Amino acid sequence: MSEDAVPPAARLLRDFVNTYEPQLDEESLTTSAALRDWLVEQRLVPVEARVTDDDLDAARAVREGLREVLLGHAGHDTDPDSLGRLRTVLADFPVRVHLDADGYRLVGARSDAVGRAVGELLDAVRRATEDGTWPRLKVCARDSCRWAFYDASRNQVRRWCSMAGCGNAVKMRRAYAARRARTRQEP
Repeated sequence: MSEDAVPPAARLLRDFVNTYEPQLDEESLTTSAALRDWLVEQRLVPVEARVTDDDLDAARAVREGLREVLLGHAGHDTDPDSLGRLRTVLADFPVRVHLDADGYRLVGARSDAVGRAVGELLDAVRRATEDGTWPRLKVCARDSCRWAFYDASRNQVRRWCSMAGCGNAVKMRRAYAARRARTRQEP
């Protein structure tokens, strides 16, 4: 699927969740400077924005909470503790409604850079919800992967980030287990 086919709000949320890759234990947001650089790259904060280590911890908590929600979109049970942590963190990032001739959007009520950036992420959730793409944002069903992806399939039933990689590995594992079970039952 072309990157152009992913709506901007969904792309922003997917890319934010994918700043950590669980399968490789690869963290992109390693420092507060790395977080600032990512936010600048996404045009969520100005280059001179000040980002603290506390901001980094909060951004990672928001990211992992969003990952948990997207796991639910993929049909998995979500961890109530993870969702509770997300709600607790988001309580520190109030938003307000900004109305103008074009409609409305959510903006961060805090004046700091990360407060405004989290407001933009929450507005992306609002936009994705309104345009129907929010449930299409999912996390790979392969336990060792958990990569966020946009499900552009007609029926919204995609379960893996990639059929060639994770989907194939899961199906092969199931086929092997079924074959082993059959051979154990044979006399």
